[in-house]
Amino acid sequence: MKKIFSRPESLKDNPFHYCPGCGHSIIHRLVSEVIDELGIKDRTIGVPPAGCAVLAYNYFDVDMCEAPHGRAAAVATGMKRILKDRVVFTYQGDGDIAAIGTAETIHAANRGERITAIFVNNAVYGMTGGQMAPTTLVGQESTTTPGGRLPVRDGYPLDLSAMLGLAAGSAYIERTTVSNPKGIMRTKKAIKKAFETQLEDKGFALVEILSPCPTNWKMSPKDAARWVDETMTKIFPLKVIKDVA
Repeated sequence: MKKIFSRPESLKDNPFHYCPGCGHSIIHRLVSEVIDELGIKDRTIGVPPAGCAVLAYNYFDVDMCEAPHGRAAAVATGMKRILKDRVVFTYQGDGDIAAIGTAETIHAANRGERITAIFVNNAVYGMTGGQMAPTTLVGQESTTTPGGRLPVRDGYPLDLSAMLGLAAGSAYIERTTVSNPKGIMRTKKAIKKAFETQLEDKGFALVEILSPCPTNWKMSPKDAARWVDETMTKIFPLKVIKDVA
């Protein structure tokens, strides 16, 4: 019998710790598939900071280096500049990359650092209990906004990808989703292009991926996926934000 589906070589045979319905496990597989298809497993370095993906080294079968909270872009920059032949990617949640890591990310993009960022946006701080994040939607309830996010008190959701698109050194920025099959296929293509952008020495690349968080949203996995498609995409539309190719 012909085998048509199997575990990517760049993904370890470990059970995921993520909650049911979480998008991280899907994204891990997509990143691993892309690494295998590009033939870069032996020279890839992943950089996860704090957050739900803090244990990413348990899953990706490539060299991994943990970064302090928010500092993944800075750590990845140092690695890429010293080890120019390596393919370096960060794997960050919105509570990391769009909050404590905003400065590092913006300046890495502006300098055109040859790194690839995977930005998982689930609109809350996932690991620490569902607090409001920079990406939390107006009116969205969280553990720190039980009555919903209010602009006059909390400000507006931060569109980090749009900001990075304005940076002179950014080469490829796209927003996708893993809430439906079509979105998953588009996400894999975007991840592959983001890695190719680095391989072709074009500049900074980032893929923002809208991901369900059923546990902290207090929804079923099905409802959480629907909420991404019907509500979250209105604030964070799926599109190519920048492509210098």
